[in-house]
Amino acid sequence: MLHLRLIVPADRTKDVLQLLESTVGTTHLVVLTGAARDPEGDVVMCDVAREAGDELLAQLRAMDLDKHGSIAIEHIDLSLSLRADRAEEEAPGEGADAVLWESLTDATHEESTLSVTYLAFLTLATMIAACGVVLDNAILIVGAMAVGPEFGPLAGICTALVQRAPRLAWRSTLALIVGFAVAMALTVGFSLFMDAVGLFHIEALGAERPNTNFIYRPDWFSFVVAALAGIAGVLSLTSAKSGALVGVAISVTTVPAAANAAVALAYGQYGQARGSSEQLLLNLAGIVLAGTLTLLAQKALWARRREREAADLPAGT
Repeated sequence: MLHLRLIVPADRTKDVLQLLESTVGTTHLVVLTGAARDPEGDVVMCDVAREAGDELLAQLRAMDLDKHGSIAIEHIDLSLSLRADRAEEEAPGEGADAVLWESLTDATHEESTLSVTYLAFLTLATMIAACGVVLDNAILIVGAMAVGPEFGPLAGICTALVQRAPRLAWRSTLALIVGFAVAMALTVGFSLFMDAVGLFHIEALGAERPNTNFIYRPDWFSFVVAALAGIAGVLSLTSAKSGALVGVAISVTTVPAAANAAVALAYGQYGQARGSSEQLLLNLAGIVLAGTLTLLAQKALWARRREREAADLPAGT
């Protein structure tokens, strides 16, 4: 269930209440007349089934409530109410399958911002992966994958392509390009420093490295894994069951590939650098392609389900 808290101009409260009362899946309606001060208006609260939330939000925005009032949404972890249970049963579809496009766009917008924190996490992840590359340590590679924040901008690009949001696409692309460029440049310096103090050695980079040599040897399996990770990552963002995102974070080799390229550049191993760069681009392309197709499929399937269930409703309901 979702909890909506609305600030509604007094002259629009009647229309908003009519909309909420007519929306299948809405319950626990509360009206506090004149309670809002900034902006002034009435406070309207209700609970709505997740599967009915996206359409309701679209209609509220069509009434310009986001411009002249306020729309706040919270996820309800527990609701002990017979009315809430009935509302979820009446709402078409399953809550776990519903996509809140407004929430997804807002979340990916925040995660795709080129900030100091984002650059710090990406740089630290790349440096950790650089240590894993030199030591041929798979545990460090997995740790770097978990630390890397690059899935946020990747999801932002997927969302922007489906929602036709050029500003989000630009922000996400900028975060990826600048983020990896800065992280790799700093990791080159880090590698040179580690070599100067005797902790990195060129012999380690040129060794067979059975645990990490896949990083600079891209093949079709690289694309397949990236595509599967892209699908799982997008589903974890759009679904109410989002616990899989941590698992997705360690399923792709974007950060390790960037790290291997940086270390290889530091030692002038341009063959490895080229292979690692190809691995990085292949993974990024696979995630974006699979993630975009997943969102398009979700959008089409959900629209078809709603049309089918609406057609099955008795006339006049």
